[in-house]
Amino acid sequence: MYKVMLVDDDYPVIELLSESIRWEELGLCLMGTHENGWNAWEHARLEMPDILITDIGMPRMNGLELSSLVKELKPEVRIAILSCHNEFQYAQQAMRLNVQDYLLKDALDPEDLVQLLRRFKESLDEETKTGWENSRIKHLFGETRELRKERSIKNFIHQPLLSPEKWMDEAAEYGLFQNGECCLPVIAYLEDYRHVKYRFSSDQTLHFAVCNVMNEVLDGMKPRGLYIGYNVKSSFLLFSYKPGLQGNIYAEAAAGLKMIQSTLFRVLKIQMSFITGEGTGSPEGLKQQLGQMLAGEEQRFYLEQGEIAKRKSPQSPVSGQTNNLFAHYDQASMELREVLLGRSGNLSHTITDKWIAQIRQEKYAPEVVKDWTLKLLLDLKLKLHSLQSVRPAYSADTLHKEIVDIDSLPALREWLDNHLKSIARAKGAGAGASKRAEVMEACQYVSLRLGSRISLDEVADHLHLNSSYFSRLFKKETGTTFIEYVTKLKMERAKELLDGTNSTVGEICEQLGYDNQSYFIKTFKSHAGVTPVEYRG
Repeated sequence: MYKVMLVDDDYPVIELLSESIRWEELGLCLMGTHENGWNAWEHARLEMPDILITDIGMPRMNGLELSSLVKELKPEVRIAILSCHNEFQYAQQAMRLNVQDYLLKDALDPEDLVQLLRRFKESLDEETKTGWENSRIKHLFGETRELRKERSIKNFIHQPLLSPEKWMDEAAEYGLFQNGECCLPVIAYLEDYRHVKYRFSSDQTLHFAVCNVMNEVLDGMKPRGLYIGYNVKSSFLLFSYKPGLQGNIYAEAAAGLKMIQSTLFRVLKIQMSFITGEGTGSPEGLKQQLGQMLAGEEQRFYLEQGEIAKRKSPQSPVSGQTNNLFAHYDQASMELREVLLGRSGNLSHTITDKWIAQIRQEKYAPEVVKDWTLKLLLDLKLKLHSLQSVRPAYSADTLHKEIVDIDSLPALREWLDNHLKSIARAKGAGAGASKRAEVMEACQYVSLRLGSRISLDEVADHLHLNSSYFSRLFKKETGTTFIEYVTKLKMERAKELLDGTNSTVGEICEQLGYDNQSYFIKTFKSHAGVTPVEYRG
């Protein structure tokens, strides 16, 4: 399939085109949508599109600049310009760039773009027919080599090593254990996966992007390094070196890892942490090291973001230690509940700092820490829901699925903080500020119907009150108008959905009862200071 990149800072246009066009039926793959030219260019450098559909007027880099840069690296790319402008100079610039078509968004029909895409595909098919086999073989060779490396290392780790000599012959293909060299293994962990995955269209794209950057940085690096993907969140680096008194392989590898960290953040805006093993001169030693690294969930859990650490041998748990954390459960629950009810001031960060510090000091088992945190959060949500008519944001099942995917204490801390903020926002927007039964009932009515359009008259009728009287009463009791209150509650719910789900902006708009996506985006930006896409990014 040919890859298509869609670039436009007009979110309704992106949603319309990405969702209304049946890309796969056209033999195309929508590789990504981007809100500005610069972001699109960063992704294009990692994976070039075959077809570029772009707006002209965008922040940071306009569509014509993007088209020019993409053309330099891939002259055969097909480009269609979308714009609200019909000035002749734009069309002139587009023609000079050999842009194939120029469409006005004001009169855009998705079917027009479908016809254009069909023409693009036909011309690409014809153009590439002659050289397809050669390019395909070259592509498959590179792709197959990476897959062979991954499959080889997984078999090496998880299956018995029946013939070390035979494996040494296979390892030599990748430059391992040559001419008496030893190998220093390093395991790499992708940080903040829950947020990073939103910026890539799939785990495969993320894996591909990391692999490209890693191989580019390792090319020519001293010590010589080999990158091997293991899964989307972890991978291996194998550094080859000559044993001897001169040089320090651990210091040299650490310097290389810092360079990798810097490049990954600059190019992909992602962070990685590393644990280095011990140098070994034999396949048996390497197999043991890699197995131990994969089993080191506890050390990984307590890594700081961006840390480069040496592997530690796992410690036997102190008798009864796994239950010690739950001995503090009631105290932690009480302290956080007091804060969220507003009786101890805005001290949630201080309290979470205290408990995270204790967890880090005691090094409780990761699964115990996650069970404790999940129970704490669920109990807080249930108690505050019953006390304040605060609508629970997520079910227990959803929260459990989220926490299972968390593999480090810093990520767990961020996850807990986000949910505590969500509870606090809901509580702040709830009925706690009023003791009047009518206002509390109105707030509860709204919280249970955030997915629909809610009017003041509707709620006043529900309460059997005069609309004008209810409006004045609500403003007096809460300090805000009823419409402002509903909008605030919906925007806070939108934040929760952006933080904790994969729903698109259009889907969230519909879930909150808005039938105009542009209005929803403007309302969200007015409330949060950023657009929904910027908030999620």
